[in-house]
Amino acid sequence: MSSNPMQNNVRPSKKMTSIAHHIVVQISWAKTKVYLKTDLLLFILLNAGWAYMKELEVIGEFSLFNHNRSLYSETGHLSDICYRVFSTDGEMLMSAEFFMIAFRIAVFVAALFVLQMIGLMLSLPIVFQKAHRTLRPIREIAEKADELNRLAFSEDKFRHIEDAIEHADPEGTINLHDRDLLGIEQAVNHLIKRLQDSYRQQARFVNDASHELRTPIAVIRGYAGMLERWGRSDEKVLDESIAAISNEAEHMNHLVEQLLFLARGDSGKTVLQKESILLNELMKEIYEESFLIDEEHPYRFRDASELITIDADRTLLKQAVRILVDNAAKYTDKNDEIILGVGRTEDDRPYLMVQDTGIGMTQTDVEHMFERFYRADEARSFQGTGLGLSIAKWIVDRHGGHFEIVSRTELGTRIMIVLT
Repeated sequence: MSSNPMQNNVRPSKKMTSIAHHIVVQISWAKTKVYLKTDLLLFILLNAGWAYMKELEVIGEFSLFNHNRSLYSETGHLSDICYRVFSTDGEMLMSAEFFMIAFRIAVFVAALFVLQMIGLMLSLPIVFQKAHRTLRPIREIAEKADELNRLAFSEDKFRHIEDAIEHADPEGTINLHDRDLLGIEQAVNHLIKRLQDSYRQQARFVNDASHELRTPIAVIRGYAGMLERWGRSDEKVLDESIAAISNEAEHMNHLVEQLLFLARGDSGKTVLQKESILLNELMKEIYEESFLIDEEHPYRFRDASELITIDADRTLLKQAVRILVDNAAKYTDKNDEIILGVGRTEDDRPYLMVQDTGIGMTQTDVEHMFERFYRADEARSFQGTGLGLSIAKWIVDRHGGHFEIVSRTELGTRIMIVLT
C-alpha cells in the first residue's frame, strides 16, 4: 500500500512544531525557576531591610555583631511571632511584631510572582515564533531530505544521468535539463570542479617541483663534466666544482625535505605533539638564536606585558616562526633592524610577530605568498625554493591560527601569527 504524499509532506513540519513546543516549555521552566529564586531573595532582603529600619527606629543603631537576635512566640502560634534584639549581656533592647510584616511582604512578593507569570504567559507566542524562525533552516532541510527520500527515480532517469556524464561539455560540466534532477546535477558539477582544481593543483605542483629540481641537477652534471675533463690537472677547477656540487646538493636536499614535509602533511602522516608552552620563552629563544645565526642584522625583541601560555606543538610552531625570520633576514638590507614580538590582539588572541624593513610586497604578492613555489618578481633574485611559507601556513592552519600581514614595497613587512 502506497503512503499518502500529503502525510509525508507535513511530517517534518509536525516534528519541528513538536521541537518548538519543547523549546518553549524548557525556556518557560527556566524563567520560572529564575523568578522563584529572585523573589525568594527579594523576600529575604525586604525582611532584613525591615529589621534594619526597625532597629534604627527603636534602638537608634544597628550593630551586626554586638546584638543577638531571635524570633519568638510565647503562645506557639505563627501570628504571635515577635522579632527580639538582645545586648551581649542578655538585656532585651527591642521586641516587635514580626508575623504581620512578613505576611505583608510575602503577599507583595507573591503578587509580583503572579505578575511575572502572567507576563511569561503573554510572551509565549513570541517565544514560540522565535523558536519557529530558529528552526526554519532545519525544517527546510528535513523537508528536502523527506522529499528526496520519497523521490523514486525511474530507470530512464538513471540512463539520462549516465548519458549526460558520458557526453559532458569540454569544461566537464553536465546539464540534465530536469527539475527533479537539479540537486544531483549541481552536486556532480561541484564534484567535477573540485576534481579539476585538485588535478590542476597537483599538475602545477609536479611541474614546479620538477623545474626546481632540474636546475641543481643541471649544475651538478655541468660541474661533473668539468671535473671529468679538467679536474684531474687543474686544482682551481677541482675546488670550484666540488664547492658548487656541494652547494647544489645541499640546496636539492633542502628542497626534497620541504617536499616530503608537505607530502606527509597532505597525507595526514604528520601528527601534532601538543603541549603547554610559554610563547614568551619560545620567541625569546628564537630571538637569541637569530644573533648567532645572522650577524648582519640587528634584532630587537618586544615582549608581552604578561606571560602567554597556549597548547601547541613547540617544534613545529618554532619552525614556522623561523621561516618568517629567515625570510625577513633574506629580504632586508644589511644592518637594517628586524623586530620579533609576542603579545595579544585587541580581541585577546595571542600572537607571534616578525617585522622587517626589507623589500616589501605588493597586495597581489600578499594574496599569493602562501602558494607552493610562488615567488614574487622582486624575490626571484634571492635564493629560495618558494616552499617555506607554504610550510609555515600548513603549521599555523593545523594550530587553528591565521596570518595577519601588512606589507609595503620598499618599506617592509609585518607578519603576525595569530593563535587561539
